[in-house]
Amino acid sequence: MSWFSRQKKNRRCERQHVLDVKLRVQPLKAVRLRIAATAIGASFAVVFGIFVAWQGGQWAINEFLFSNDAFAIETIDIQTDGVVPSEQLRKWAGVKTGDNLLALDLTRIKRDLEWVPLIESAAVERILPRTLRLIIAEREPVAQIHVFESGTNGLIASRVFYVDQNGYVMTPLVIDGKTVPATRDWLPTITGVPGNELRPGWPITTPEVRAALTFISDFEKSQLMEAVDIRFIDASNPHTLQVTTEQGGDITLALSDFPTQLRRWRSVYDHGNKSNKSLASLDLAVANFVPARWLEDVPVTVPRKSKTNNSSPYRKRHV
Repeated sequence: MSWFSRQKKNRRCERQHVLDVKLRVQPLKAVRLRIAATAIGASFAVVFGIFVAWQGGQWAINEFLFSNDAFAIETIDIQTDGVVPSEQLRKWAGVKTGDNLLALDLTRIKRDLEWVPLIESAAVERILPRTLRLIIAEREPVAQIHVFESGTNGLIASRVFYVDQNGYVMTPLVIDGKTVPATRDWLPTITGVPGNELRPGWPITTPEVRAALTFISDFEKSQLMEAVDIRFIDASNPHTLQVTTEQGGDITLALSDFPTQLRRWRSVYDHGNKSNKSLASLDLAVANFVPARWLEDVPVTVPRKSKTNNSSPYRKRHV
């Protein structure tokens, strides 16, 4: 081999020509930024458009509906089946003529009215363009409860609560600072009621008091209604009710099945009426026989007043 002859080289070590590709990184970044900016701008435009439309809609509603004098209340039509004056009901509802009819919160008005213990239910209606109607169902007291409290002057004072047929507690109606009492002659008084149950606007849950209210309802449907006046109902005993009549009788009743007991009472009353005797006591809680005691030399007396005239100012009327 010649000294000057070339030696063979390992081709693996030879440098080969590599394709030179220049990436356009900066233009791609610019395109991406433009796309992102366009998306953000479009989103902002959509949100801004929605905001402007919402504000515009609010303005239009306020301008053309809620602030429109065409819907100002001219008439507040109040219908009630009880005795609360319309002006008092309007104050409790918190509405007045001139208020915008469409801007009123009817749910709030209904809630405020039904929060008053004297009101059982309320319906509120818009009658376009200028009338608001309130339909009120008042609670009707069927009994009264007296609580004796110590007054500011140290004297004992009596506080009166009324109870409707469902046991809801009411305070007497107050108009212009003056109390409107129910006619006490016709409302029986329930005694033995726990003081913690006397919460205006809430129902009494004591079983004995609930039984007393059921007895009042059944008594008013019975034949004894025209012959006897109920004065007191003692609900302190967990097993019986002690009823005192205006005619001087003390009647003991079980806490259930009042129609049957009232029929037995009527039979005993008729028997005494034939003999011109008045009941002193009668135990209807005994099932097998009826222990009775008669007043000596006291004839049967009729109720002091006709029940048709012995009514309460709270008595419901048809609406």
